[in-house]
Amino acid sequence: MKLDSTDMFILHILVENGRASQAELASRLGLSRQTISDRMERLREKGVLLGFVPLISPEKVGAGLTAFIGVTVERPDQCRPFLDAVQSMDEILECHHVAGDDSYLLKVRTSGTSALERLITERLKGMPGVVRTRTTVVLSTAKETPVPALSCHE
Repeated sequence: MKLDSTDMFILHILVENGRASQAELASRLGLSRQTISDRMERLREKGVLLGFVPLISPEKVGAGLTAFIGVTVERPDQCRPFLDAVQSMDEILECHHVAGDDSYLLKVRTSGTSALERLITERLKGMPGVVRTRTTVVLSTAKETPVPALSCHE
């Protein structure tokens, strides 16, 4: 889907303030509320605008340890059961199929090292087909954003 400058401006405003009302968007863009409503619906239908979620401090909700876990799955036919299991694990925030030594790269958040150890040893390594994990624990984070770079390519 090609995004025009109005779509991009809507997205920029929503990145700044995800709680911006359609009336506020309409006012800032000089468009009718119905036009904004139609455009936002089109962005949702096309899968550009996926939804709205609050940004939550992981430390404040007891998930202060971040780690990245590389997982190697032995055979391709074992990937689907692995991916299905990953979907049910709340500690796993992201799962990426990657090129290189690992099959998948997981971003996880846990309450601490004991919870991380349980996740790795009892849950991940216990899965059929998982032959290796490699874990990197994050000491501090200089930048983290859920928003991709927005640029207009007309």
